[in-house]
Amino acid sequence: MLFNVSYNDPKQRQKIEAAVGAPFSLRQRWSMKGVGSPQMNITQASIDIHNLLVLDQNRNTCNIELRPKGIIVRFRSLLETYALVIPYYKLNIYKGKADEYSVYKDQYFIKVQLTTAVHRFIQKVQQLRIEAQQS
Repeated sequence: MLFNVSYNDPKQRQKIEAAVGAPFSLRQRWSMKGVGSPQMNITQASIDIHNLLVLDQNRNTCNIELRPKGIIVRFRSLLETYALVIPYYKLNIYKGKADEYSVYKDQYFIKVQLTTAVHRFIQKVQQLRIEAQQS
């Protein structure tokens, strides 16, 4: 699901929390050593996301927020913030070329440039995904 999360909409927040769960508590964030990714450069995206990204001339970047039942990939276009909500059971992550990761959900995908910080965070995502599927 692709949402415009620039504005406070309780119905939209309920849909997001139903899909990926409520945000982690402060204590859980401390114990996990953070639930947000570093800023990642987008190298390629699906047509729906690409059409939003080409509306401005800014650098195309995104970040990932961990949730108990999935992740949220956030990016900006013009003055709006968009969120791609991905439950763990629909999440696919591929390491493409030597310098990029691909995050897929159904017809949506985002390819991001690989750095060591991004690599460590993707490993954390995959570990949480395995733990969520086992419980």
